[in-house]
Formats: sequence, structure tokens, C-alpha cells
Amino acid sequence: MSQEEIENQIQGIVARSRAAREEAADYLFNNGETLDLGKWVTLKEYKERFGLKSINVLTNWIRRGIIPPENVRIVKALNGLRLVKAVPYREA
Repeated sequence: MSQEEIENQIQGIVARSRAAREEAADYLFNNGETLDLGKWVTLKEYKERFGLKSINVLTNWIRRGIIPPENVRIVKALNGLRLVKAVPYREA
């Protein structure tokens, strides 16, 4: 097995693991788990709280992995509202 095949298998495992975690988090949230809104905020609230120029900065950080996936929640019951854990992040 080549190095590339091994890397592809690992990426597949990581993607399936991430999807399973998200599914479990959605299930728990939709069945009674509550979110502490002091720890989880909307992108707009995060921008204002930490003095960022725009929400686009956050969406780019999410896309690029600066904000780890476990620190982002999508609340499907609220039309896909994205929440971010309210901790300071910065570009590496």
C-alpha cells in the first residue's frame, strides 16, 4: 500500500469520525441537551465581542480550520444557525 493510499484512508476515517460526532451532537441537542449561550455565540456576537472587522473573518477561520470543528455548532432547528464557542482564536 502506498503512502498516498494510507493518507487517503486516514482522511476518510477522520471525515467519518467528524460526521459521527456532528450527528451525535445534533441528536443530543435536539433531544434535550442545552447550550450555554455564554459559551456559544452567533457569528455576529463573536465578531462584536472580540472586535473583528467582519463576519467573513470568522467564516474563513472556520473553513480553514483555525476554529476547530468541535467549536462550531450548526443548529438545524433554527434554520442552520451557526454557533461558535466563545473563546479567542487568532490566525496562526
